[in-house]
Amino acid sequence: MIVSSGNFARYLPPSPMTRAWGIAVTGAGEQSVGAGEVYPPAGHPADHGFTWAEGRVLGAMQLVFIRAGRGRFESRETALRAVGAGDVLVLSPQSWHRYCPDAETGWEELWIEVEGPVVDRLREEGVLNQGARVVRSGRPVELEQVLRAVHQKLSGVGGASHDAERGALGLQALAVALDAGTEGERGDKGAVWVQQVEHRLAADLQHAPRGEELARDLGVSYSHFRREFRRVTGMAPHRYLARLRLDRARRLIGSSAVRLDELADRLGYSSAFHLSAAFKQEFGISPQTWRALAAGGDR
Repeated sequence: MIVSSGNFARYLPPSPMTRAWGIAVTGAGEQSVGAGEVYPPAGHPADHGFTWAEGRVLGAMQLVFIRAGRGRFESRETALRAVGAGDVLVLSPQSWHRYCPDAETGWEELWIEVEGPVVDRLREEGVLNQGARVVRSGRPVELEQVLRAVHQKLSGVGGASHDAERGALGLQALAVALDAGTEGERGDKGAVWVQQVEHRLAADLQHAPRGEELARDLGVSYSHFRREFRRVTGMAPHRYLARLRLDRARRLIGSSAVRLDELADRLGYSSAFHLSAAFKQEFGISPQTWRALAAGGDR
């Protein structure tokens, strides 16, 4: 049974610096709700408080980590379900939801609220699924550490309306929570061999093996290889290899006098022309212009 203790909550308005940095923590708190206590406790702003009968809709992304105890959760996208220690409530803006601890046990929760262009982009790209849902944390200790680091920065008198380091911690909390939510479902075998493939590709860009060869060496079908590679890296294998080559080209062109034809051969391109065309398509400028800019030129 959870015994109620001191609670902490703080809310901050978004700062003009939020757009420049891309992400900000605009709220955070911790609540220990004892068995039979009213939930949520009084004292939250009107746009954050709610009752089980009515639920609520938020204007920003929230993560609620259930540290101990158990309860229930429901949203527009998720049917009524039980939640407990180690679960993370991922609450997207504009999504109706409701949750509460079990009257017999209570619970302990730690939460943060984040917003900004980075969060918007993650939602647009599908990294942060639209809606409110529950994920199971496979890294609860790490997640709690990150959330408490955010709380420590906000609990002091001098907590500014915008703190870039606090925003970075908010992004880290999102990354840990979302990774925790997929780890148990898919396991990490794919991630392990994708890392092996990444090292193999980077080691010899001139004679990089084809995807079919890599899949055969791993003992998996090419379709499975391609699907897992995209899941882990966010790119198809051929696109990943192309970006590796172009990133290497950009570094070498900007920091050395290497000729384009020599570099093209070293990176597996058929000619300097093909390297130059791919470089311009990827980065928006020609290799020659990039070299001039890296050297301090005005072209």
